[in-house]
Amino acid sequence: MRVTIDRLGHLGDGLATVPEGTVFVPGVLPGEVVEGDLNADKLTNVRIVTPSADRIKAPCPHARTCGGCQLQHVADSFVEAWKASIVSSALAAHGLPAPIKGVATSPPHSRRRAVFSARRTKSGVLIGFHARSSVTLVAIPECRLLHPDLMDVVTGLQELAMIGGSRSAELSMTVTRSEAGADVAVTGGKPLDSELRMALARIVEKHQFARLTWEGEVVALRDSPIQRFGRAVVTPPSGAFLQATLEGETALLDAVREALGPQQRVADLFAGSGTFTFPIAEFAEVHSVEGDAAMIQALDKATRNTQGLRRITSETRDLFRRPLQPDELARFSGVVLDPPRAGAEAQTRCLVLSTVPVVAMVSCNPITFARDAGILVSAGYALDWIRVVDQFRWSTHVELVARFSRPS
Repeated sequence: MRVTIDRLGHLGDGLATVPEGTVFVPGVLPGEVVEGDLNADKLTNVRIVTPSADRIKAPCPHARTCGGCQLQHVADSFVEAWKASIVSSALAAHGLPAPIKGVATSPPHSRRRAVFSARRTKSGVLIGFHARSSVTLVAIPECRLLHPDLMDVVTGLQELAMIGGSRSAELSMTVTRSEAGADVAVTGGKPLDSELRMALARIVEKHQFARLTWEGEVVALRDSPIQRFGRAVVTPPSGAFLQATLEGETALLDAVREALGPQQRVADLFAGSGTFTFPIAEFAEVHSVEGDAAMIQALDKATRNTQGLRRITSETRDLFRRPLQPDELARFSGVVLDPPRAGAEAQTRCLVLSTVPVVAMVSCNPITFARDAGILVSAGYALDWIRVVDQFRWSTHVELVARFSRPS
């Protein structure tokens, strides 16, 4: 079958319209004419007949087999425009404008956190990422996405898998770059016993990992795996949320600062371990609210050990079930919202009943962002501007910061 690609879907596949309906075609671009074999609603064995001017040679040699990236065949300028259009389309579905002012894209080799999969084989250990929509593991020795420090720990991860994995199960290894070395959390491994504990500790020391967590238990701590948020030195709990790249975190923070402006009393909701709390506390009092008690404990400890900040208070609270109420919000002149993909509908509905003049909303899901934005705008807030942040380079993931304000 020969088709012309109309547009890209939200997962990065090309969409083409044929008499039978919509056909999904991986690895193509709008305007391209392609041929392939039709299987159900997908085109396989795809051949590009007429390439797009936006098509480039994938920079990574693993691009065709690894499922970690979906857009390596696309020019950066196209990806930026496409990601901005995803935000615009989501807002248009709610009748909202999309005042987007720029896209900030993280550079190659910048991802500081990754989840590797590993499996023991007859010849050793295979470690890498899954092929797209497959259980097949693909080794990625020349990955162009991950920070070099993460690539440097692969040998150590292989040793962990060799002694702690089995031929019948796959290990999941979350690795986070820290100033003290790799922070590694493993699930799917053998049950811990004294012999395995000692062997794992030797690997941690040999490869200078900062911390190793095995099935939720810290089994070796060579040094605190610290992160810096503004002036604060924070040790997040194992597996805690961290922005994917330092460059992406900086872009988000710059936009949040700009959105808040001169506000002096700020509520940081879904605060994590203090990504925004500590930089904001350099110019404003901050009340940080987070549902994970371990992250609040890390934030509190860093607060006690950091000088030169305005007052920081904190609270462990499930904002989905118990959002801050209008009377609690009354003392704040600015609110930062950084919810997970589900968004912050319950908290947003309380915000519109408050007198908070400025809201900086950080989102990793344009669909739930548009829903929450619609709630704010319908209650009188203005959507002043949006900045798109692409820290998941070569993926279909989109993040953003938006400023909302109430007319005085």
